[in-house]
Amino acid sequence: MATNLKPTHRVSFACIIGSDEDGNDKLGQAREIGAIWPRKNGKGGILRFDHVPIELTRGEGVIFINDVERGK
Repeated sequence: MATNLKPTHRVSFACIIGSDEDGNDKLGQAREIGAIWPRKNGKGGILRFDHVPIELTRGEGVIFINDVERGK
């Protein structure tokens, strides 16, 4: 990754902490676990994890991908 590039997206993860009365998953607070950096050729991005929660490896949570807000 070139050092002058900034991430285009932030990657967060929230653990499943239970279920509601309808059986839907209840999620804990999302925590940032990585970022997506643009490729030089403009096609797609490179996902880099700074942290991999054990719950992610077990399929016990949800990943969120959010755009990085750009200053104007």
